[in-house]
Amino acid sequence: MTTPRGGRRSDALSKQRIVTTATEMLDEAGEGALTFRALAARLQTGAGAIYWHVANRDELLAAATENVIADVVGTPHADQDPRQAIRAVALRTFDAVDAHPWVGTQLAREPWSATLRLLESLGGHVDAMGVPEAAQFDSATALLNYILGAAGQNAANARLAPPDTDRSAFLHVVAAHWTSRDPAQYPFVHRIADHLRDHDDREQFLAGVDLILAGMAAVAGTDG
Repeated sequence: MTTPRGGRRSDALSKQRIVTTATEMLDEAGEGALTFRALAARLQTGAGAIYWHVANRDELLAAATENVIADVVGTPHADQDPRQAIRAVALRTFDAVDAHPWVGTQLAREPWSATLRLLESLGGHVDAMGVPEAAQFDSATALLNYILGAAGQNAANARLAPPDTDRSAFLHVVAAHWTSRDPAQYPFVHRIADHLRDHDDREQFLAGVDLILAGMAAVAGTDG
């Protein structure tokens, strides 16, 4: 599809309104439900009016994702402790993907816009930690890959379970499956099964971030 070149732009329909409505539809029913026809019906307009602002569905998905990640990144503050800032960005990303599971899919699919904004935020804080420039690429991308991977996996796990699933009961079932394996072949899995039953997803996620931060602090020659 191409964007119309002539004629008069509709003042009643803004790109922000389109993106906000598309986000609502994505949250309600996932990517499969987002079509320009359905979006036009929701906005009570014609598809042509949407094409004035958004060229195609991929551009619309990218814009909706960028909108969510802009809130995640926020505005940096000069007096903010960089390690705490990284933890805050990481946790906001985790919560955003949990609330909008389609965001995790889109970030993995399209690394050039919203993902780049997230990398820029993390990289700025990595630099502020005093990590040597030679180690900044590895440090920032390790953080990015962990955050997106863990957040995406958590969202995927949530989609696998029915909406009314009791989390504690579900984890007990998984832990029982782990311990049903031969302990001679899976000794580590048997040892950690109890931790799986009672763990908190967000706390476990932040523990992983802290492990990466401790390594970065060692490289920077500061206290972890």
